[in-house]
Amino acid sequence: MTARDAERRPILERLWRTPLPPLLIPLWGACAAAAVAYAAAWAARSRYWKTRSLRAPVPIISVGNLTVGGNGKTPFTLYLANLLRSRGWRIAILSRGFGGRLSRRGRAAMVADGGKIFASTADVGDEPVMMAHRFAGPIAIARRRIDGARLLAANDGLDAIILDDGFQHLGIGRDLDLVLIDDARGFGNGWVLPAGPMREPVGALVRADAIVYVQRPGEAPARPSSVPKPHGTPSFRARLRPRAMIQSDRGAWSDAPLELAGRRVVAVSGLADPDGFRRTLEAEGAVVAANLAFPDHHEYSPADLSGIAAVAQNARVDMVIVTTKDLVKIDRFAGAPAPLYALDLEVALEPGDEARLLALAESRMRGKGAPRENSSGKGDGGSLDGD
Repeated sequence: MTARDAERRPILERLWRTPLPPLLIPLWGACAAAAVAYAAAWAARSRYWKTRSLRAPVPIISVGNLTVGGNGKTPFTLYLANLLRSRGWRIAILSRGFGGRLSRRGRAAMVADGGKIFASTADVGDEPVMMAHRFAGPIAIARRRIDGARLLAANDGLDAIILDDGFQHLGIGRDLDLVLIDDARGFGNGWVLPAGPMREPVGALVRADAIVYVQRPGEAPARPSSVPKPHGTPSFRARLRPRAMIQSDRGAWSDAPLELAGRRVVAVSGLADPDGFRRTLEAEGAVVAANLAFPDHHEYSPADLSGIAAVAQNARVDMVIVTTKDLVKIDRFAGAPAPLYALDLEVALEPGDEARLLALAESRMRGKGAPRENSSGKGDGGSLDGD
C-alpha cells in the first residue's frame, strides 16, 4: 500500500498501521482498551460454542479468515466448489447473505441452483448472487448457518457444503476448516478490533485444519518470515489473478478479452479495499483516470450511476470497470454507464498444492460417513503432508 493509499483509508484503519503516527497514539490507546474487552468477550463466546455447535446432515467445509477486509474468501470458495464439482462431487455453497433482507429477518433461502437464480441482491446480498453467475450448483443463505445447511441438505445426494466466510460462525460444526491469510498484509499489527484488523486473536489458528496464503494482484509476495505459519498445520499458496472482463446483457454474463494495457478507465468499487482494486487494474496496464470508492456492499442508486457516468465522460475514458459483486447491483439499471465491464478474478494454486488440497478435502468428505467413490470414479490422489 502506498502512502497515498494509507492516508485515504478510514481513520480506524489508519490506527492499525505500524509504526503508528505519534498524533494517533492516544486514540489507539483508547481502542486498545476496547480490544482487551473484545478479546475477553470473544473467548467467552468460543468456550460457549465449543460444546454447543450443531452438526449438519452433510460434511461442512469452511473458508474463512482472521482479519477484516478482503482476503479472497469468496473467489476461493468458488474455486474450491468448482474444483470439487469437476471431480464429480455434489457441492453446495452457503453464505450468510450479508446485507440482504432475508438474512436480516433470520430466514434461510435458496439463491440459485442449476444455473437459475431465484433471488435478488436486495433479498440475499450481492456476493451470493455474484457466485450464482460462476457456480451452477445449489447456493443458499442463512444468518444461522445450520438452518441453511438443513435447507441445502434437502437436495438428495449432496456430498458437502462450503461455507463462505465461516471461520467465526461457531454454531455449526465443520469437517474441514480452511483459513486464508493475506500474503502481504498478514495480521497487520496483530491486535483485535478495534485496535487492529483481527476478528479474533491469532491463537484461534489452532482450530484451522489448513492455512492458505493468498497473494493478491499487484502485491509482491511477502517474505517467508513476515506471515505466520503454525507448526504442523498443512499450508498452501494461492494467487488471485484477473481471469477475464465481464459484460452483462440484462443479467446474462459473457466473457470479454482481458485487454487493459494502455486503456483509460474509471474504477468503481464497493469494497473493503478499493485501493487494492485500483492496483489490480494498474498491474494489468490500465490507466486509472478516477477511482470511485463506495462503502463495502454499497447498494447503488440511479443518482450514483449518473455521477459515475459524468465522471467517465469528463475523464474521457475508454470504459468503466467495476467488481463482479458490484456488477450484480448495477446491471439492473437501464442507465448504467457504458461501456461497462467487470473484472473477474480467479484463484490459482500450484499443481502440487492443488492436488494436496483436493486430497485433503476429499478425505474429510469421505470421513463423514462410509467410504465411497465419487461419481467420477477418481480416488483421493496426492499427499496429505503439509509444507
